[in-house]
Order: sequence, then C-alpha cells, then structure tokens
Amino acid sequence: MRDGRLHDARHTAATLLLILGVPERTVMAIMGWSGSGMAARYQHVTDGIRQTVARQVGGLTWEAGRSPGEAN
Repeated sequence: MRDGRLHDARHTAATLLLILGVPERTVMAIMGWSGSGMAARYQHVTDGIRQTVARQVGGLTWEAGRSPGEAN
C-alpha cells in the first residue's frame, strides 16, 4: 500500500461511491457535505466510468438505428 494521507482516503471513498452509482444526495450525506460542489472536487471520473458510459451510449445509438423486428 502506498503512503497516503487521511484526506486522500476521502477522495478514494467519494470516487468509489461514484463508481457504485450512489446518488449524489446520498454521497453528500455520507461524506458530510452541504453543497454539491464538493462532489465535483472529490469524485474523480475514472477510465472505467468513461468506458461504461461509452458502451451505454453506443448501445442506445445502435439500438435506436435498428428497424422494428430486426435481430439483435
């Protein structure tokens, strides 16, 4: 395990909650934040999140382009 500060653990915890898809209001309550700006500061969008969103958008795009009755 790398050396780190307790403050770093807050960033990690906030990012893990983002990855898990926990609603922002719930994250705010867990982390003790009163404003949503703190989520932007502490939660970090990972490559995995970007890839998941890209797959979801791609799936919706290709699904929308299919004709009714067309095989998957």
